[in-house]
Amino acid sequence: MAKGLFASLKGVDAFGKTTEDVKVKTRTGALLTIISAAIILSVTMIEFLDYRRVNVDTSIVVDRSRGEKLTVNLNITFPRVPCYLVSVDVMDISGELQRDISHNVLKTRLDSLGVAVPNSFNAELRNDLDKLNDVKKDNYCGSCYGGLEPESGCCNTCEEVRTAYVNRGWSFANPDAIEQCKNEGWADKLKEQADEGCNISGRIRVNKVIGNIHFSPGRSFQTNTRNLYELVPYLRDDQNRHDFSHTIHHFAFEGDDEYDYWKAEASKEMKKRIGINTNPLDGSVGRTVKAQYMFQYFLKVVSTQFRTLNDAQIINSHQYSTTHFERDLSEGINGDTPAGLHVQHGVTGLPGAFFNFEISPILVVHAETRQSFAHFLTSTCAIVGGVLTVASLLDGILFATGRALKKSGVSSSGGGYGGKLM
Repeated sequence: MAKGLFASLKGVDAFGKTTEDVKVKTRTGALLTIISAAIILSVTMIEFLDYRRVNVDTSIVVDRSRGEKLTVNLNITFPRVPCYLVSVDVMDISGELQRDISHNVLKTRLDSLGVAVPNSFNAELRNDLDKLNDVKKDNYCGSCYGGLEPESGCCNTCEEVRTAYVNRGWSFANPDAIEQCKNEGWADKLKEQADEGCNISGRIRVNKVIGNIHFSPGRSFQTNTRNLYELVPYLRDDQNRHDFSHTIHHFAFEGDDEYDYWKAEASKEMKKRIGINTNPLDGSVGRTVKAQYMFQYFLKVVSTQFRTLNDAQIINSHQYSTTHFERDLSEGINGDTPAGLHVQHGVTGLPGAFFNFEISPILVVHAETRQSFAHFLTSTCAIVGGVLTVASLLDGILFATGRALKKSGVSSSGGGYGGKLM
């Protein structure tokens, strides 16, 4: 019974065999076999390389992070603004205001040729000021010279006198008449640095909300109703041109993960692989010959996440897009566009470079992936089966065509001979 059962299974055999004595082997078949083997080998090798290759898949999801901060990594040169005049301030929509940031920010004085002045890092005036304060008596209380006094009622430094003047709405016109400024040698040092520029580099921490970073005349000079030389009158006659022309060497938004060296390197590698290793503002140049000139950059920051193979590392970073706008403040609130259209500005503006950033609600995820072994095995089987099937069909067609041509040739020869006999 078992033998009969197995005998009945022969009817479903899809791989019928032929004996060697009935097989017909041809040179065409041999050539097709060699070509098929070469195709199978080469395509299988390509498939194996593709299986071993690490690809990057990109997807977009809603950014669900909360309470994060952004790190702004920047390096900007102002060739015609002295370091003591430039203030780095941060404001955001939450109401937080950071004035005259110095933590993790390095100011380097540059001479008229753009070369760094030796031993000029950060605020040299402030360092000398600290030394002077150390030798003053504890009961010293300096006059504010009519300016708006602070809570302590004393202005012990030249900077405090300047702040008192600005808070009162006065112009700080003659520092030589101020005792504190004379003791600090403030005016002489400002004149010495009048033809210098400034390079500002470092990292600034900001809230992950709408805000702006601006480089402008310092807090002691900020009065919207006056121009630069009214705010800083001792620059008026120094025969040097002062404007906020600048070169942006580097400007990037980074995540907290990029403080880790290995994660930062992995982030750089993935950015380079997908072609986003350069920032839109890197190498940008803003030029003007006017002191009353405002540069504005509008940035859309997009959160970005990089995931290495098998989620071995997850690095949070950011990328951004940007547009810019320039405005001549000497025209006041009214002005004309290059096309001749009359426009009116809602605010008077301030000389400087302003970077306004806005946070996008999406998260771009770049994840490394690799094909599974099952996919590679399936593809290999498909390659072998497909090539052999096509080769078999082609061999059958060529063999049948050859036989048909031979038969027709024989028939033609036989018919002609018979005609001659007749």
